[in-house]
Amino acid sequence: MSAYFIPVLFLIILIVSIVKKVKPYDAFTFGAKSALPFAVNVFPYLASIFVMTELFEVSGLSNLFCSLLSPVMNLVGIPTELTKLVLIKPFSGSGSLALLSELFTVYGVDSYIARCACVIYGSSETVFYIAAVYFAGAKTKKLALPIIISLIASFFSCVFACFICKIL
Repeated sequence: MSAYFIPVLFLIILIVSIVKKVKPYDAFTFGAKSALPFAVNVFPYLASIFVMTELFEVSGLSNLFCSLLSPVMNLVGIPTELTKLVLIKPFSGSGSLALLSELFTVYGVDSYIARCACVIYGSSETVFYIAAVYFAGAKTKKLALPIIISLIASFFSCVFACFICKIL
């Protein structure tokens, strides 16, 4: 059934455009053309996030932060093994996915660590990526407060994720 969803949706859009006497190809190209300035505007923000994420990992700061924050994470119920995932997730979705895969290999997919890692991965967001995309198009550039609130919410979602995995 799901294999037919996209073709059916395409046909519905085509039929509606014919009924409304809109040229579908012209409307599509107009939309694509109007999206280009936004993509150009977003690119520097995304590039800076990707560079900062890579520098954070390569410089060894992520390992330093992990070792410093592990006791605190353990105190609030997040296993020490997941400290790096909690730190990387706000910066990089692909980096945290690679770390999730590594955790599966080391601890097994049915372990408590893997279950917590899955719920953390699913319940938190790449805060800096979303902020870069959102604020690239917004008129205001006051990033500090929304990012701090998002990071706090992401941290509490990680704590709650481990709590749920522990009681279930």
